[in-house]
Amino acid sequence: MVILFVIILAIIVLAYRYDRINIKGIAGESNIARKLQKIQNEKFMVLNDVLLKTQKGSSQIDHVVISIYGIFVIETKNYSGWIHGNENSEFWTQSIYKNKIKFRNPIKQNWAHVYALKEVLSDFKQISYHPIVVFSGRAVLKNINSRIPVIYSNQLISMIIEKQRAPNLSKKQIKFIANKLRTVSIQGGKARKIHVDQVNAQIRERRLKEKSLVCPRCGGILIIRNGQYGKFYGCANYPECRYTKTYKT
Repeated sequence: MVILFVIILAIIVLAYRYDRINIKGIAGESNIARKLQKIQNEKFMVLNDVLLKTQKGSSQIDHVVISIYGIFVIETKNYSGWIHGNENSEFWTQSIYKNKIKFRNPIKQNWAHVYALKEVLSDFKQISYHPIVVFSGRAVLKNINSRIPVIYSNQLISMIIEKQRAPNLSKKQIKFIANKLRTVSIQGGKARKIHVDQVNAQIRERRLKEKSLVCPRCGGILIIRNGQYGKFYGCANYPECRYTKTYKT
């Protein structure tokens, strides 16, 4: 009876935590959507919460800005605390006082969104894609190592303006692409639940492989290596695969 009570309590706590995270995420996305609305015109068309089906599954994109300068693919995170991360790592870290919480690398998430868009828009070979990761809320970016922009929400509009260089889409093409993405975007709560279940299954599979010392990226064996900061697990297929994992004794 006690065990059953503990299990039920754990389920309630996890559900409550999931709802809080989900609500925070929606609030962050809404904040960015309002900012992007200010630049929407005939040269910039904004789409929010786009869910695309691809050959590898589904891909949920927070914000897509289609412009004559290419497509801006924006991943939004509504976090607090200090944020640490490297573009090549599988997870980033959120530090709040002494608590450290891992979350999926948003850069890799966003590259997956870019690839999904390229698949759907394969007829447009000339498109320039501009991935951007935006942190809203009270996050403080610390020790971020990335070649693509990882910025605060108040920097987003200026970042988009900064990347206005050589035009590669016409106004007519902008409208066509926007309409196509609206048409192919999956709608309905059931489809979105399937997407969430799919993402969670991928996370579970990746963690299982890591525990078994199997590279979740290429399937190679993870072996102990020595680096500048001590031991770590690296893929045996290096340098073709550069996956690494923290070494724990």
